Amino acid sequence: MIDTASPPRRALVTGGSGDLGGAICMQLAADGLHVVVHANANRDRAEEVVAAIHHDGGSAEAVAFDVADGEASRAAIATLLQDGPIQVVVNNAGIHDDAPMAGMSDAQWKRVIDVSLHGFFHVTQPLLLPMARTRWGRIVSVSSVAAVLGNRGQSNYAAAKAALHGASKSLAREMASRGISVNVVAPGVIEGRMAGDAFPPELIRQTVPAGRAGTPGEVAALVGFLCSEAAGYINGQVIGINGGMG
Repeated sequence: MIDTASPPRRALVTGGSGDLGGAICMQLAADGLHVVVHANANRDRAEEVVAAIHHDGGSAEAVAFDVADGEASRAAIATLLQDGPIQVVVNNAGIHDDAPMAGMSDAQWKRVIDVSLHGFFHVTQPLLLPMARTRWGRIVSVSSVAAVLGNRGQSNYAAAKAALHGASKSLAREMASRGISVNVVAPGVIEGRMAGDAFPPELIRQTVPAGRAGTPGEVAALVGFLCSEAAGYINGQVIGINGGMG
């Protein structure tokens, strides 16, 4: 019998080699998507996520480029688009470089914004028209509770992530008639290498009403839902996943 099933939709997850990004990649692959796992410089870690997806019977490949570099991003995405449109994009790439603003360097301010905000544009913009031609798409950006509440020492990070909220709400209005949703998830304290040192258990008990850190899998489940067929009418939203922090 000839298999007439259509190929799986393709998803690009930036920052897919980290704790949270890896969980999102695994979730999307389990949901039947072909996942392009992005890394900045450490392609080996992206390949480890790809191998884990393959081990579980999923479909994935790795790619490496600096999302803050517009030319490099466009070149890498042009290569990916040779195989067809990418209909799911998860903008998860982001970095911390914390300091009180009074002591923050110009480089600290700009690099954090370059990755989280300019990276969002560099990755998402070239994918929009090919996605729109399919009349279906899902764009999810990973923000932070810091963008909603603020956080000491993170004016650069909070500014970059809060900017994603406005950009996503505007893009949702532009793309909704093409069957494309654009949403943001704003995690609170999530288990992993980035949070381990900054949030000791006692601090978590004091600041998180739920009394615990969230897990990468919990965030990935929310992202997976927003990328699904069932979530098509959720558009232009910022959804907190923070144990009741705000």
